[in-house]
Amino acid sequence: MSVRRLAPPEQQPKEFSFTKENLAWAKATIAKYPEGRQQSAVIPLLMRAQEQTGGWLPQKAIEYVADMLGMAQIRALEVATFYTQFILQPVGKKAHVQVCGTTPCRLRGADDIIEVCKHRISHDPFHVSADGNFSWEEVECLGACVNAPMAMIGKDTYEDLTPENFEKVLDGFAKDKPVKPGPQIDRQFSAPEGGPTTLKSVKAE
Repeated sequence: MSVRRLAPPEQQPKEFSFTKENLAWAKATIAKYPEGRQQSAVIPLLMRAQEQTGGWLPQKAIEYVADMLGMAQIRALEVATFYTQFILQPVGKKAHVQVCGTTPCRLRGADDIIEVCKHRISHDPFHVSADGNFSWEEVECLGACVNAPMAMIGKDTYEDLTPENFEKVLDGFAKDKPVKPGPQIDRQFSAPEGGPTTLKSVKAE
C-alpha cells in the first residue's frame, strides 16, 4: 500500500476557492447539519473540492474547507489522508484507477491487474502516464469481494476483471467511450456467473 502524503509543493496550486455554484452548494450542505455539528460536512465538501480540481485534492483546498467549517486545518488533513476516496496527487485527465489489493482480490488475480497498470500507465503508482491521461494506485477493500478482482474509476466499479477485459476498460476511457461499469463477465451484479440456477420460477398454489 502507498503512503498517503500530499503532493510536493511544486505540484500544488497557490490558492483555492469554490466556484460560485459550488460555494452555494457548500453552504446549503452545511446548513443540513445541526448547530454545532457543521464540521460533520467535511467529507462532502472535500469531495466537491476534489471534483472541482479535476479529480485530486490539493493542500489549499483542504485548508479552505477547514476554514469554512471553523475546524483546525490538521483535522481536515486527517480526514483527507485517511480515506482513499480522496486523491492527494495529480491524476490522469481521463481516468485514475484504484485497484483493490485486499486478500480476496489478490487471491483472484489483482496482481495481474496491477501489472497491466504498471505496463500501460506507469510502473509506479501516482505517476501520470506519458500522455497525461491515466494514473493508478492500489487501495484497500472497495466492497465487491464476491466479484473480485475489481477496480474503481471515478465513482464506478469495474468487477470480475482479467488482464484482457481490463485492457478493454482502459481502451474505453482512452477513446472517451467508457464500457458499462459493474461485472465484466456474464454476471448480473453479484448473481452467479451465467445467471441464476435456482428459484427461477414460482410454483402456483
